[in-house]
Amino acid sequence: MTAYEFRGMVISEHMMGALRRYIQERIPPGGFLTAVLANDLQAAVGQADSDNLPNIPAFAAYIYNEAPGNCHGSYGLVKAWLEHREA
Repeated sequence: MTAYEFRGMVISEHMMGALRRYIQERIPPGGFLTAVLANDLQAAVGQADSDNLPNIPAFAAYIYNEAPGNCHGSYGLVKAWLEHREA
């Protein structure tokens, strides 16, 4: 896994792994990533650890630019993404 960088802010390799598992395998992420994916800034800030807090804009950039549009934006969209299982 490689990290993702946006304007000097970085998503760590560990967090990129969680994002990719969510997007590619529909594996539920933790509370922080769920809040980021749901576009819930208040919850994301409240749940971020000291490594992720200053890098929230990098998460937003990655999700906006790289993730499928129907896997993020609200808790309902995140739930629907996770419930859709490929046969």
